[in-house]
Amino acid sequence: MASKRHQTESSKSDKKKKKTTREEVAGLCSCVEDERVTAAVKEAWSRRSHYSHGDLELACHPFTHCIIKNFVSSDTFVENLQRELLDLNFREKSNDLYKFKQSDDLKKRTEPHIAGLRAALFGRFRSWLSDVLGVELEPTVDISCARYEYTDVLLCHDDELEGRRVAFILYLVPPWQSSDGGTLDLYTTDSNFQPQSIVKSLVPSWNTLVLFEVSPVSFHQVSEVLSQDKCRLSLSGWFHGPSLQRPPRYIEPPIPRTPHLPRDEEKFKEVNEALQVAQIQWTRRGPHNKRCYEVASLETLPPCVSACWELLSSEAFFLLLSNFTGLRLHYLCPADDDDDDEDDEEKDKDKNKREHEGGEEATGSSAESAKAGREKELSTPVCCGELRRWSHGDYTLLHDGEAVRAEFALDLVLPFGCTGWKSEFGGYTCYVANEEDEELLTVYPEDNSLALVYRDKETLKFVKHVNHKSSSDFADSSTSRIVHDFSFVYYE
Repeated sequence: MASKRHQTESSKSDKKKKKTTREEVAGLCSCVEDERVTAAVKEAWSRRSHYSHGDLELACHPFTHCIIKNFVSSDTFVENLQRELLDLNFREKSNDLYKFKQSDDLKKRTEPHIAGLRAALFGRFRSWLSDVLGVELEPTVDISCARYEYTDVLLCHDDELEGRRVAFILYLVPPWQSSDGGTLDLYTTDSNFQPQSIVKSLVPSWNTLVLFEVSPVSFHQVSEVLSQDKCRLSLSGWFHGPSLQRPPRYIEPPIPRTPHLPRDEEKFKEVNEALQVAQIQWTRRGPHNKRCYEVASLETLPPCVSACWELLSSEAFFLLLSNFTGLRLHYLCPADDDDDDEDDEEKDKDKNKREHEGGEEATGSSAESAKAGREKELSTPVCCGELRRWSHGDYTLLHDGEAVRAEFALDLVLPFGCTGWKSEFGGYTCYVANEEDEELLTVYPEDNSLALVYRDKETLKFVKHVNHKSSSDFADSSTSRIVHDFSFVYYE
């Protein structure tokens, strides 16, 4: 019996040993171990100059970034790492900025190759990077895995968040072409540190690491994945350390507001056709970390489109909206019962004051109050509007400036040319509470259907990225489907 028990305990011990995983050691590219290369990279980085040696390249335009091919020295290790990552649970993530699948944080995963790479990145490689930058990077581990598939995207942003100093991405992709999409696009910036245009696109490559400092000019995006049968798998995260100094936050000038125009209501049956064929001048509206779509020049609108614009900003339409919504968008709109009660109370107070105090002073005060009341009553509400053109790749994003300037307002959207539009194309307007991800309301484009949404100061909106499916819906997938809309905002 004792012998059997010993054998049983020994068997259990063997099974336990089999379940225990041992961290695999990740060997890194030889250029990282070469002290002369390290010194040369450090010098080039400090001078913001180009440097190349073997599998390592340091480039400076539009901002400093480093590319290291064959980052992990063993192909077998990388293949096993890829298998472990694909076995993870991925969650769908989608908001105004992105759509892709992401794993949980990998800082505590025990799979041998995931753990081995994590140890190499935040151990030996972090020390090398600290030496190159000349700053002490913290031991904080910040790493996750992302899967980008057909129509997935991460739009223009700068990665800035307190503590982030260097961003990195390690690609584990099949043979990849620029035509597959999913490129890492780098933006130039203007004098206000706002993203301007894409000047460099890095095509993902197997076992290639890309890293760059998180800075006021590090605007980048992951372009939409266009391949329907490839998975863009990557490991990404940040090394933490002292943040670079930021300039004062740029505040965009608001769209000019105009009073309503005294025009009668007209019918506009020709608008949709005119928008498709007329020679309207369109201008791309940015910057890309906030919005990307085209806006019509009002001076180039054909008569029927111009008439529609004038209707939506006309006095008659302001009054019509007031009657529809109960908002004070016109001085002729009736006040609600609460306003009437408040006015009656004010009148009673003024009357009692005159009866008890009498005299010229009370009369003068009453006259001033009445004058102020008339001025408030006759104040002219305003609106701002755009005629917008949407096609593949267009979007708007939530941003801090919008949250700061948020006001009580009535949004109007009147779409044209979106018959057959599907929600999977994107292009719909989402309303969310400030600093919350949950959608409060989604407005889908519907041909010639007027949408009115009243929002408070804590409600923000964005237009979801118009993806490649909007074009591939056509027989000729190179044709970009175009939708137009009038977008107005009315203020009390």
